[in-house]
Amino acid sequence: MLPWVQAVPQALAPRAALTEKTRLDAIRRAQVWTKTDVAAMDVKSGPAGPFAFRPGEHVTCDFVLRPRGSGSTLKFGCLSGADRELKVRYGDRNGEVYAQVAATRLLWALGFGANRMYPVTVACRGCTVDPWSQKKADPSAATTFDPATVDERMAGHTLELKPDAGWSWKELDLVDEAAGGAPAAERDALKLLAGLIQHGSNKKPNQRLLCLDKELGGGPDTSDTCAHPFMMITDLGKTFGRANTFNKDAVESVNFKEWSAMTIWKEGAPGCVANLPGSFTGTLHHPAIGEPGRQFLAGLLTRLTDAQLHDIFDVARFPRRDPSATVDDWVHAFKQKRAEIVNRTCGA
Repeated sequence: MLPWVQAVPQALAPRAALTEKTRLDAIRRAQVWTKTDVAAMDVKSGPAGPFAFRPGEHVTCDFVLRPRGSGSTLKFGCLSGADRELKVRYGDRNGEVYAQVAATRLLWALGFGANRMYPVTVACRGCTVDPWSQKKADPSAATTFDPATVDERMAGHTLELKPDAGWSWKELDLVDEAAGGAPAAERDALKLLAGLIQHGSNKKPNQRLLCLDKELGGGPDTSDTCAHPFMMITDLGKTFGRANTFNKDAVESVNFKEWSAMTIWKEGAPGCVANLPGSFTGTLHHPAIGEPGRQFLAGLLTRLTDAQLHDIFDVARFPRRDPSATVDDWVHAFKQKRAEIVNRTCGA
C-alpha cells in the first residue's frame, strides 16, 4: 500500500526540529518513488481511505474564513461535520480544478508522490459566489460550486525551515544514492514526467519535502532526524497545457492545442533534453535526462491501460474545461507522447 493513500489531518502531524544541515541531510537520503502495481490502480476512484470522496459527489459544508496564503488560485475553507475542514478549489474557468485531478492521479498511479484531489460539487453554507474574496460568513447565503475539488495532502510531516519553503529542482540533484537516496533513474524519471505533463509552475513552494516515518512505522516523527524522507510535487495545477514564462492559466492548464503540440524532447539539443520551457518563478526547465531515467519512466507508462488513460481525463472533466477536444483526443495525444519516450534512446 502506498504511504500517501491513508492521509492524516495536517494538525496531527507534529513539527520536527529542523536545521539547514538536517534538511540537506534529509534531501540527500530522500526517495521520490514507491513501487506500485500500475495497471491495477483505480484512477477513476482515486486514492481510497476515510477522507475520500466519490467522483462527482455532492459535498455540503460551512464556510470558514482563512488567510489566503500564497498563490492566486480560487479556493476557500469549508467545515464538514464537527471537525474536518476541507480545502476547496472552485471555478468553471479555473484550470487548476481540472489539471490537479488528472496530474495527481497520473503520478499516484505511477508511484510518485502526489496530493489527493477529489472532483466534486460543493454546497457551501455561508458562502457568497466569491468566497475567495469573502471577509466573513454570510448566514443568509448558500452557494453551490460546480466544478470543484477537495484537496487532501499526501500523508507525512513537512520538513521545512519556514512555511511554503519547498525545494528547488536543483536540490533534487543533491539526492545521493550512496547515502540511501533515490537512484538517478528515478529522479530523472520524475523530471521527464514533469516535462510530459508540462509542470510549468515549478517554483519551490510547489514541491514538498516530507518525512514518512509515522506512515512507515518508523516512530513518532518528533526528532530532528528523519529516517524516511520523501520529495514530491504538491501543486500540479499548471499542467496539460504549455509551460510559459508567466504561468498563464489559459495556456498552461488543460489546453489541448498547446499540450498536444509540445514535443517531449527539445529539438536540436544534444542528448536527451525534456522540452519544458522555464517560467520566471520556476526552478526546472529543459532538464537533461539519462537513459536509465528514460527507460524507467517508459516502463511505468507502458503499464497504463487505455481504460486508465480514459478514466484520468474523464474523471478530471477535461472536455468541460476545453470543449475543443474529447477524452479520446486527450488519450491519443498522451499515447503519442508516451511513444516519443518509449522510442527514444538517450545513449549509455
